[in-house]
Amino acid sequence: MASNFRSYIWDPILIVSQIALMQCIYYSFLGLWLAGVDSLVQTSRSLDQIFSYEVLGFATLQGRLSMMAFILNSLTCALGLWFFIRRGKQCLDFTVTVHFFHMIGCWIYNSHLPAALSWWLVNVACMALMAVIGEYLCMRTELRAIPVNSGPKSNL
Repeated sequence: MASNFRSYIWDPILIVSQIALMQCIYYSFLGLWLAGVDSLVQTSRSLDQIFSYEVLGFATLQGRLSMMAFILNSLTCALGLWFFIRRGKQCLDFTVTVHFFHMIGCWIYNSHLPAALSWWLVNVACMALMAVIGEYLCMRTELRAIPVNSGPKSNL
């Protein structure tokens, strides 16, 4: 008799919907963080802040604040992994998938792969933060003690 504990059933519809949900979380919260940063420095909002690799840089204040928004976004996306994915061993998979689709979006938006070292450093750091924190939160939940019913015992 096989146990059904932690059994995994291949469900492509669930996986695709989780990927779409994580992409929505990624871009929604990145937009919110960038809007917050833009309100601090009184700059105009544009898609360049999300998809253009020239915006992320160490030289300007707006570039450094945009990097901060990307890093804060990785923390909120780690919470998204914890709430919606709930499996520690899938956190890295979903993190890489989200950032891969973001790279494809940047490639399409700029008509070539991002060439700035700062863009690659920020995205690798964000991938690492999102995966590690998301996996930590999921593992902490998975390893929580299972309550055992300690009701009245019968004398046999």
